[in-house]
Amino acid sequence: MTQPYRLARGGRIDRGRVLRFRFDGREYEGHPGDTLASALLANGVRLVGRSFKYHRPRGIFSCGPEEPSALMRLGEGALAEPNCRPTQTPLYEGLTARSQNCWPGPRWDIGGLADRFAGFLPAGFYYKTFMAGWARLWEPLLRRMAGLGRAPEGPDPSRYDKTHAHCDVLVIGGGPAGLAAALAAGRAGSRVILAESDSEFGGPLAGRELDNAWVAAILAELAAMPEIRMLPRTTVLGRYDGNYVVAAEQAPDGGAARQVLWHIRAGRVVLATGAQERPIAFPDNDRPGIMLADAAAGYAARYGVAPGRQAVIFANNDSAYEAAATLADGGIAIAAIVDLRAEPGPASRRRGHGTPFYPGHAVVATAGRHGLRRVWVQPVSDDGTVVTGPRIAIDCDLLAVSGGWNPNVQLFAQARGRLAFDAGIATLVPQLDDLGIVCAGGANGTFSLDRAIDEGSAAGAGAPLPRAEAEATPPRPLWLVPVADGAARSFVDLHNDVTAADIALAAREGFAAIEHVKRYTTLGMGTDQGRTGNLVGAALLSAAVGRSLAESGTTTFRPPTVPVTFGLLAGRERGALSDAVRVTPMHDWHVAAGAVFEDVGPWKRARYYPQPGESMEAAVRRESLAVRDGAAMLDASTLGKIELVGPDAAAFLDRVYINRWSNLAPGRCRYGVMCRDDGMVFDDGVGTRLAPDRFLITTTTGNAAAVLDWFDEWLQTEWTDLDVFCASLTEEWANATLAGPKSREILSALMPGLDLAEFPFMAMREAEIGGIPARVFRISFSGELCYEINVPADYGLSLWQLLARAGAVPYGTEAMHVLRAEKGYFMVGNETDGSVTPGDLGLERMLAKDKDFLGRRSLSRRDLVRPDRKQLVGLVAEDAKVLVPEGAALVAENTPGAPIVGHVTSSYFGARIERNFALGLVKGGRARQGEQVWAPLPGGVVSMRIASPVFYDPEGRRRDG
Repeated sequence: MTQPYRLARGGRIDRGRVLRFRFDGREYEGHPGDTLASALLANGVRLVGRSFKYHRPRGIFSCGPEEPSALMRLGEGALAEPNCRPTQTPLYEGLTARSQNCWPGPRWDIGGLADRFAGFLPAGFYYKTFMAGWARLWEPLLRRMAGLGRAPEGPDPSRYDKTHAHCDVLVIGGGPAGLAAALAAGRAGSRVILAESDSEFGGPLAGRELDNAWVAAILAELAAMPEIRMLPRTTVLGRYDGNYVVAAEQAPDGGAARQVLWHIRAGRVVLATGAQERPIAFPDNDRPGIMLADAAAGYAARYGVAPGRQAVIFANNDSAYEAAATLADGGIAIAAIVDLRAEPGPASRRRGHGTPFYPGHAVVATAGRHGLRRVWVQPVSDDGTVVTGPRIAIDCDLLAVSGGWNPNVQLFAQARGRLAFDAGIATLVPQLDDLGIVCAGGANGTFSLDRAIDEGSAAGAGAPLPRAEAEATPPRPLWLVPVADGAARSFVDLHNDVTAADIALAAREGFAAIEHVKRYTTLGMGTDQGRTGNLVGAALLSAAVGRSLAESGTTTFRPPTVPVTFGLLAGRERGALSDAVRVTPMHDWHVAAGAVFEDVGPWKRARYYPQPGESMEAAVRRESLAVRDGAAMLDASTLGKIELVGPDAAAFLDRVYINRWSNLAPGRCRYGVMCRDDGMVFDDGVGTRLAPDRFLITTTTGNAAAVLDWFDEWLQTEWTDLDVFCASLTEEWANATLAGPKSREILSALMPGLDLAEFPFMAMREAEIGGIPARVFRISFSGELCYEINVPADYGLSLWQLLARAGAVPYGTEAMHVLRAEKGYFMVGNETDGSVTPGDLGLERMLAKDKDFLGRRSLSRRDLVRPDRKQLVGLVAEDAKVLVPEGAALVAENTPGAPIVGHVTSSYFGARIERNFALGLVKGGRARQGEQVWAPLPGGVVSMRIASPVFYDPEGRRRDG
């Protein structure tokens, strides 16, 4: 097996070893040091995919993360990864890749066949009729081949990891400016991290304009410095506030983790990410064999690969002549150099003797079915129009294009850095800002090697950057080669098939802002983030609407700068570690008892305990009656528990809760409700004063973490004068809630040291139960006599077993909901949704009138005191057997289109009241008791009556036994 396009010499690959890989089912060979892209080019593979929209043949266009066309699926099965760029994929033994958006083979070239017929069809018929017909005919195949890849089959078995680091100076980019910056910072004694996305340091100029010996000397000195950390194969994904940077490290072959996500906090950031060569838009500029000039030179110099045997250089700047020289040194014939400038710069004098040279010309057409075969050039006038006349045909299989350079400023822009248009290099460059981030070298718009190194050294040492000098011969910023024949497409964004005509249409349609054009045309919305097409598209838009490119600006740069796998973001937090399952100390007992569980926040809670052959409805009915008639126990360990300590603890609670807490006596409990600052109910729970300076607050299970965050936010940012400390004790204590008229009898037998006769409602006592120290609270969420017994978590199972042996039966959360709803107790998350105030729930009497609290001023807003606000009410269907589902809308009239007046929030069958009932929020509901409302359901309209929300024991006598 041969590599027909592998150069006989050159490159930094290991020619002594052969690596075998497969692409689209065929086996090929490459060498260590290759990328998948260079290995494919070495084997003469030019067609690597089809375009996203038009399914046109596409080849490899670039040599890095800017690649817009060649997207591939790497690996098979669960290890498959779509949307990978071969230009960034190191070659390894056994690599398997498949093209995306690609037809099965050349015979299925639907796009090429359509292009052949285009000239014989009436105007307007081609796109609307012919292509539409082909799309319908081949729709099943299009569905399989189009799109942006397929997700892998099954979970990814690879391991991903995360790590954190701090440094004084983070240098992003390991080219000449980046190496100089890291060296200067290291010599100054700074802790330095040098991150480079490539596997090698030195940048694309290494081995060409940059001396390899210079790179090796700097790398050796850096390696000897203990405070220098070098991270090859590491791409910075985003820069956030305070120079917080996230980067992805690709593990070398055989690494323990496939990728590592770095979280880096840097004192100073040096952005030495270089510059990106940009293309020129011209007709049929997307054929395989057309690529960026510097990429073509890079394949020859670094990988020893000929991207083609006969090349044409098409450029508007001096850098392309260096690329031409590199290609010629590798033995690639230069068929012609086409320069848009009528007077090229001094670099043009270094072209090979006898090379055909066309100054003031442009490529106006290309040919080749699955790869470039010929180009045509024509003169271009000073105003950018193509001069009519005969075209010059040039045979070639490689067209290397250079339209100038754009600094890679994505990370600078993420830091809200300002960009300004530099006419000397016809692009947007960063402006100096006090952002803790400084650009150097190509990222600063500096394309002279010596000046880039000087800038890097100054940036690394924290010194002012040397003043940039203007380029000797600026590029000619001709963004689009116009032609009279409009049938051929001139592509601006190769990733999403956005053409110059699309940009012009957007402008005619009134989309003058670049952000609007992005969304109208999908310019820059691909996985390449428009690296090669965005500036060209912005320039074309500017010309169409009559403004400067500086006024148009660019679209917003957002992290991540390159696509990121979900596996890397998750790291080890997958499966059970992703959404951590929390269980109570009694969990194994619940499992053994056959409990059916439900997820409540992160917790597994026993929902009900079915007996053999028993349905959920029957089990919940049995458990509810056990609480009403006997003694039953609920595992309430999941309730949030926050201890507040400090001399200002009571004052703090006064500010947070709607009722007063500073007058609560030690040993007593109080129910409280807290609001957000907009006046809406946030959470509720019972608090106990353990001592003058100590409180224990309970929260709902799902809001435990949020309430703690809420407390800390106010204490740390607004009320810093208060001396209060908060600690979560949720997992420190287990809670067995013993409820029912016989609960006192059981508890008196188990706790002889506790005087239950002198144990009032809403009080707390400390005593031992079975030798276990316990806190017992007289609180009831069921309306029955109830004791919440809290013991250290390690004793939770022992307490539960003790109660079970004493005759208490378990009941789950479903029965708990039924019991609380019968009593009219609201549930945060059911009866509240972020738009419900305490007044809506009937809690006006709880609102303290002699103190301020969070949300108080909001509660006086006109909208929050309207009499027709939705209020908590009870609801009963006319047919007691009908259970109206939660969330059902309620209307005032049984007519189509009747206005909605409320909705059902909770709906159950009440075992004690022996009927279905519901709670709901109805406009002005408390004044409408007895009125009729209707619930339109899929099976018909259900008539309901508004009632009191308290269906059971309205006098509250049951709570004392």
